[in-house]
Amino acid sequence: MTDAAGVFARYPGAARDEAVDADGRVRAAYGPVARVLQELGGVGLTATSGAMAQERRVRGVVFGSFVDGRMVERAFPLCPVPRVVPAEDWAHLSAGVEQRTRALNAFVADVYRKGGRRRTDPDPHADIVRAGLVPERVVTASPGNRPAAVGFAGPGQQRITVAGLDLLHGPRGWVVLEDNLRVPSGIGYALANRDSGRAALPQLYGPAEAAGLVDPGEAVALLRAALADAAPPACTGTPQVALLSDGPGNTAWFEHRLLAEAMGVPVATPSTLWPTPSGGLAVQVAGERLPVDVLYRRFDEADLAAHLTPLGTPVDVLLAEAVRAGRLAVANVPGNGVADDKAVYRYVREMIRFYLGEEPVLADVPTWVLADDGDRAEVADRLHELVVKPVDGYGGAGVVFGPHCSAAELAELHALVAATPHRFVAQEPVDFSTVPTVVDGVVVPRRADLRVFAVAGRTATRALPAPLTRVALEEGSLLVNSSRGGGSKDTWILPG
Repeated sequence: MTDAAGVFARYPGAARDEAVDADGRVRAAYGPVARVLQELGGVGLTATSGAMAQERRVRGVVFGSFVDGRMVERAFPLCPVPRVVPAEDWAHLSAGVEQRTRALNAFVADVYRKGGRRRTDPDPHADIVRAGLVPERVVTASPGNRPAAVGFAGPGQQRITVAGLDLLHGPRGWVVLEDNLRVPSGIGYALANRDSGRAALPQLYGPAEAAGLVDPGEAVALLRAALADAAPPACTGTPQVALLSDGPGNTAWFEHRLLAEAMGVPVATPSTLWPTPSGGLAVQVAGERLPVDVLYRRFDEADLAAHLTPLGTPVDVLLAEAVRAGRLAVANVPGNGVADDKAVYRYVREMIRFYLGEEPVLADVPTWVLADDGDRAEVADRLHELVVKPVDGYGGAGVVFGPHCSAAELAELHALVAATPHRFVAQEPVDFSTVPTVVDGVVVPRRADLRVFAVAGRTATRALPAPLTRVALEEGSLLVNSSRGGGSKDTWILPG
């Protein structure tokens, strides 16, 4: 460790800060970063922040959010101070994320395999439900349960090809906050963040990359290989992959185009999809129809039916016909939401033990499913201490932090939970770490999470070396989501 100086001189270190400890010393992993920031000084850092923001405006690094029902694109703020993840932390994180993704894939396959026999099987429940480890109602009442999705996966295909797990660095280490298994976004932003950091601070990135700093660009080949691995049996050559987007109206349209370009595959939109004589699907590219084996789906399955192809066929119907014909694979497969709502989260540790015969590598947050009478009784008098989340909530929407509520707000929360307990879970708050973040030209501590991605092929599951750090920009805020005013950081994985 070294004494904090320069831009860190007045930085309030803490035991829960990842860069500066409670004694004001810069932690070893942040030593090279601190030295460059010290050389820059406050004026240089402000200039760097401005140059980085300008570079991202020129490149169009934006995200979308809905305001009054209308999608609005906004710049995705990037802090010039990278977040540093030591090699031993990454080894632990990647092992845990891979394990959790394997278990969740087994659970989704279990649910939909049994679901496909519901009309004739006298015991249609998933094996883990029959074993008494996951309550039946958690599966059947899940907002993401799609019985019609049973036939949407080909033989041997992993239903979750791309997973994105949100993690926090808590007092006792890394903890999983939630699983995102439908259309998780962020890989493209992680790639863009490295490009922006490298361009703005060559004096920092040059030595770090020469010393073996992990390149997030390695994730592109892993992602493309996992998508190709999902190809249907009818594909006998090199699989043709395309990225399926609903177009500029999508909040992650920037990322869709970036990832497609990085992988060297076309972007397909509903207006470019055509059936082929063999029962497959083609994408119109530059006036020609290109047969496609795998579609990397990047918009919500609930919207598939709302979009029509040039022949007037709803997209979900066209995809289903091509999948049933054995000519197409869709990744991620529709229906994965049965495994990533907040109620199912409570049982993932049991899934790991049941399907894999292993102990969980990563911790999770103590969670109570309020539809369960026992759980609800256990925390009925503790809502003022807990975080209450809607089962089907995403992006921080609907989350209520009990410790921050007024008496009136708590009374309203109690009434809402009492009237519709099935809509909510309650969780212990996590005192997660802070990282140094530039706000208005000053380096200050701000809360941050880490989204780690994994890809699953037919025989292997791999964590991608392109994690995305999201950071709260407001003092005291616990909400890091870009749609809630958060920003981002480049994430450094140090060499082992």
